[in-house]
Amino acid sequence: MSPRPGLGPALPVSLNGSRSAADGPAVPMSPGDLAQAAWRAVAAGAGEVLVHPRTPCGRESLSPRVVGPALEALRGAGVGVPLSVCASIGAEPDPAGRLERVRSWSVLPDRAVVDFAEPGAADLAGVLLARGVAVDAEVALGGAAGPEPMRRFLSWPVREPARVRLLAELASADPALVAALPGLPPVAVLLYGREAAAWPVLRLAVRCGAGARTGVGDVLHLPDGRPARSNAELVTAALEERRPTAASR
Repeated sequence: MSPRPGLGPALPVSLNGSRSAADGPAVPMSPGDLAQAAWRAVAAGAGEVLVHPRTPCGRESLSPRVVGPALEALRGAGVGVPLSVCASIGAEPDPAGRLERVRSWSVLPDRAVVDFAEPGAADLAGVLLARGVAVDAEVALGGAAGPEPMRRFLSWPVREPARVRLLAELASADPALVAALPGLPPVAVLLYGREAAAWPVLRLAVRCGAGARTGVGDVLHLPDGRPARSNAELVTAALEERRPTAASR
């Protein structure tokens, strides 16, 4: 698999994902904590920031009263890299409600993650692009996911490939899972795994020329098994893993 156009050296960091405060002190929740975590992660080398905005009680939300303040807090803290939010069923269960929420945003992210395993994904991606928000089309490969998310993505006409990225979650670092990716539409590809799969998948992404990401939203431990104290520590470790000598291991 060869590098795709537009990948560049940027390393996205997923600040909090679907985690809660119960997952430990490394998980930022409030706009202020997200801003501080983002600033430190970018200082450590992250080139993009993904957040799951939350209400004061910790519930994920796509409300403009939640998304806007989170983005403003990050930008106000001097986080000058592209900002992304997750527009998922966890934040708004109703497909029509997700469209309404996105149309009501007054503060826009640079990108948004759309899970193509969820109903209404293609419509949501279209609304985001119409609003000027780039789309990360998320598909799961391997595990219990089955072929349906990829089938939905392939049936969606990618009319703006420069503003669409395939975000592939791998259940394991199996090269067979990415063997078919060069035959996809000409979009950038980013691979990631969660928990035990996170670091092996990052190394696989480096070997096959795809983008990769890290962050507390995906993994809570460092490559050596120690608990990560922050997103910044995970970014530092990921960049070390991306070094040529590390990637060849």
